[in-house]
Amino acid sequence: MDLATQLQTSLSSTTTPVPSLPWLRALTNSTRHPPPPLASLLATARTRLLASDLTAPGLLDAGYAAAHALPADLARTHAVAREARLARDVVVQVLDIEDVARARWEQVEALEALARGEGTRGREIVRLPAAAAVGGEAFDNGGGGEGGDEEGVVTGGGGGSGSGRAGGSSSTHKLVVQDCKGQKVHAIELRRVERLAVGKTFIGEKILLRAGTVVARGVVLLDPAQCVVLGGKVDAWHRAWVDGRLARLREAVGADRRE
Repeated sequence: MDLATQLQTSLSSTTTPVPSLPWLRALTNSTRHPPPPLASLLATARTRLLASDLTAPGLLDAGYAAAHALPADLARTHAVAREARLARDVVVQVLDIEDVARARWEQVEALEALARGEGTRGREIVRLPAAAAVGGEAFDNGGGGEGGDEEGVVTGGGGGSGSGRAGGSSSTHKLVVQDCKGQKVHAIELRRVERLAVGKTFIGEKILLRAGTVVARGVVLLDPAQCVVLGGKVDAWHRAWVDGRLARLREAVGADRRE
């Protein structure tokens, strides 16, 4: 059994999407000789796979992709069905995320404050380190950034409505996700999934929807018992999403006011 086949066999026993043999051979051929230990190669393969676009030609094993895609008739059939359940595990990637429990104008205020380098700690307005103000992402330590509220300097009193933190127990997140065949669908939290939050979830992050996941009128209902957040991030997608998020929210707020 060659090295690429060993890697594929090992990955197939985990929740990680299974890459194709040509993709794995290209990976192993690019490593040093002699190759590193299998455990190290597995970690490298997993990291690169989760940072890739699931729809990229040749990325996933054909058999895995066919068995882990959304039903082809999902949009047509499930949009009219009151409730259905996925018959198999499905792997998807995040294209968009929004906290629908927070008013859009409140999200605009929070992002504008972060763009000025401000956030909140309790009822105090704090001045954030420069890294924490970029894109509003690093202020939440759960998102992998380096900034944190312990490093802020108090600049005055204020309310907590503009907090840069996200993903609290009262949050409800709506996502746009895409399977490996390119089919897109909306998903919303039925119950709180702790690893999903604006500022914590990356665009391009991978999620495994377990068989039995409920789909109501074409919308996937996310439950922590059947939703496995695998991690990952597609850098180019995430940068574009962060750069355009404030503009999209401002446009939505303007549309709401016109109505």
